[in-house]
Order: sequence, then structure tokens, then C-alpha cells
Amino acid sequence: MPPFFDQKPIFINPFLGKGHLEKALAKGLTPKDSIYIWGRRGVEAVEAYAHAHGNPLFRVEDGFIRSVGLGSDLTQPYSLVVDSRGIYFDPTHASDLEVILETTFFEEALLQRAQTLKRYLVDKKLSKYNVYDAPLPPFSSTKSIIVVPGQVEDDASIAYGAKGMSNLELLRQVRFHRPQGYIIYKPHPDVLSGNRIGKVKTDDALAYCDQIVTEVSIDSVLGYADEIHTMTSLVGFEGLMRGIKVVTYGLPFYAGWGLSEDHQPSQRRTRRLTIDELVAGTLVVYPRYIHPQTLKRCEIEDLLEALEGQRLTYQKSVWIKIRNEISRKSQRLLRYAKGIG
Repeated sequence: MPPFFDQKPIFINPFLGKGHLEKALAKGLTPKDSIYIWGRRGVEAVEAYAHAHGNPLFRVEDGFIRSVGLGSDLTQPYSLVVDSRGIYFDPTHASDLEVILETTFFEEALLQRAQTLKRYLVDKKLSKYNVYDAPLPPFSSTKSIIVVPGQVEDDASIAYGAKGMSNLELLRQVRFHRPQGYIIYKPHPDVLSGNRIGKVKTDDALAYCDQIVTEVSIDSVLGYADEIHTMTSLVGFEGLMRGIKVVTYGLPFYAGWGLSEDHQPSQRRTRRLTIDELVAGTLVVYPRYIHPQTLKRCEIEDLLEALEGQRLTYQKSVWIKIRNEISRKSQRLLRYAKGIG
């Protein structure tokens, strides 16, 4: 985390003992300090202190091109967003990203940069985690092919952006809206790893979809897609960059701008964007990036070039596989101890 900030942050961990605010005050929190909160986590006492004393308050979350490897495997992130208004996955409040997309005049040079980035991401098959490299085995269908990406069901983007919808309910909705479609369901890699919640029993899923694909690259799946149907998944954004029709059942950051078919309207998002404007705001203007080798702040183009080499190492490294397995088993034990596994 420290490389993303101009000053070294002081971390507060209330796992044992006092709460967030008490520990922060004990570590020297004053009204002059900026406060950073991970995600949409509710820390009411800290927020009340910030509002009462005028502390700048920010929400922090992983960026859209994060790493080679899952965040839930405790893999180092190379991209973060730091939001002064809200956070991009919570449409109940405006976020810095939403304001950027609603109000920014995107100069031609920035749009050209976004267009180049879009081509690079698609050509190099780069995405948020860059975990799976195996292609989807060839198949044919005379029906329209609908890709449904699964999500982590206890993720805040589902709670706030899709009203707590489940993966199974999403599949039911997609089958209802596309009764003649060939539906491919791809579970989320965090769920497949056992790190997060959202697994759908195979028989239950196959009652609404035609095929389940697991450890294959998302790019190879999208290569077959006529449409993507999603709650709030980043796969929808990746589909838009590929010119695929996207249907949303929640309200992700890329919905409401005239680029997707949306079941949930947005009153604040009144502007019609091009895909290059969406990419420019989302990938260039909004996040912060650090370089995997130097851990110094960098531009997204520098990160993407470095991720190419990292991805090859990740796929071949036995040590990384062992480390991930240890991490996953430890997390399962913790969830079991807490009664949520």
C-alpha cells in the first residue's frame, strides 16, 4: 500500500481490542490528517470523527488492472483507486469516477491514448487478475451465445450495485430474458479458488445454463460471446472494449452511459459516452498505478508492459502455486472458525 501514497500511511487493525477510532487516536490521529477507508466498509465512528473535524475522507479499492494473481491470494496490487466522494462500485452515491465520466472534456490526445490502450488490452488478453491462460476448447452452436460471469456474492458491488442478487438468480433472469440462447456460465476465480462466497451447485446452474467453464481465460470465452449478461462484473467492461453487447442487471460503473442495455436506471448518469471516453476516464484518469519492479508510481502503459512478463512467470512457478494453496487453506480455516465457511 505505501507506494501508492505520497506519505507513508499509518494502518489501523482492530482485529483484537479497541475499535478503529480508538486505535487511530492512540496512534496520533488529528483533525489535520487524511483518513482512508478500504472499500465500502462501515466504520461509523471514524466517519463521524472526520465529519466533525473536517478530515479529508477517502475510500480505497483495487483498480481495474490489478495484478497477476488473485487479490484473495494476497497478491501484491499494482493499481488502486482513491476516491474522495464514494467508491466506483456503489451507485447509491456519486463517486469520483462517476463525476469524471459525467463532466470531463476528453481531449483528443487522451482519447487516442485510450484507443491504443483498448487495443493493447484486447490483443494481449490482459484483464484484472490475469490468472488463467488456457483457452476454451472449440465448440459450435447455432444459437446466440450468452456469457454470464459469476461474481463473489458477499462483495460490496453486489450488495450496493445489484441489491444482493445471487449468481443463481442472475442465471434465472438470463434464461428468462434469453430463452433460446446458448448460455455459458463462468464462475468467478475467487469463488473457484475457495477464497470467497458464491458457488452455485452444478445441477442448479445447469437448470438455467448450457455450459459451465472454469479454469480458462476470460478472453477465450469472450471470443465466442454474442452477448454478456452480468450483475456488475468487470467482464462487462471488458466486453464493451471488444464491441460485444452487454446487458446489466445491477448498476456497474460502466452502465448508464448509453453503451449497455441496463435493467437498473441511473438518474445521475445523463451523459452519452463513447467507449474511448469510458476507457479514458476509467483506466487513465481515475486509478493510481505502481510499477511491479520498482514499486514507484507509473502510468498504466508501463504497468501493462511489466505484467506481460509477470504473467509468464506466474503460470510456470511451482512456488506461487504452493503459496496460493497455503493461503487458500488458511483462509478456509479462518472462515470455518468464524462460522461462515
